[in-house]
Amino acid sequence: LTLSANQISSLEHISSCQHLSELYLRRNSIPSLSELKHLQQLSRLKVLWLAENPCCDAEPHRYRMTVIRNLPGLHKLDNQVVTEEELTQALKEGEELVSPPGPAPTSSTNGLTEADSEADPLNYSMEETNKIRAQLGMKLLPRDKFPSLSSPRETGDAPKRKTHALEAVLLLMKDLDVEELKIVQSVTESKLRSCTENTDDTLKPAARAPSHILTLKH
Repeated sequence: LTLSANQISSLEHISSCQHLSELYLRRNSIPSLSELKHLQQLSRLKVLWLAENPCCDAEPHRYRMTVIRNLPGLHKLDNQVVTEEELTQALKEGEELVSPPGPAPTSSTNGLTEADSEADPLNYSMEETNKIRAQLGMKLLPRDKFPSLSSPRETGDAPKRKTHALEAVLLLMKDLDVEELKIVQSVTESKLRSCTENTDDTLKPAARAPSHILTLKH
């Protein structure tokens, strides 16, 4: 998972990625090594790149020993192989981390009442997008960054959810680099082919005329 240069400050939501084996977090805003407590349950994590974060500004040797002590399953840290000697040394020289403080509660309604927030399509899509960004520890977007992309309000819940999902996707795409956009393009093309095939399969039976219908000439 590559999340470099994304202003990430918390690793809390990465703790649910149980199958994660490689994590790249260079040039983010992680303030403390205590955030690594969120990664201790990731038994398959073998590669971690954490350099160029505020939490790495301390003495380099102590920083490396602390990370290795708290994540002893790592095979490579900051592009350097973790040796058996370092694992033994980390038990003596690394610090045992404590759990980081939980995030302060924030309001996501931007001054609106709860009822107004739910009824406002623009605010709804903003909350959807910021929820995803918060899960990745990214900076939340202000309300003025959300153009109104939705058509007139739909009457059903399902169309409304689809519209909001589309808005969130379009807004998040602004943060993707070229390689990530290529992945999105590949997935989109695959989805379109699948939808087209399903549509063709649905239309084929309707195109066939029933064999028992005869055309009569007068």
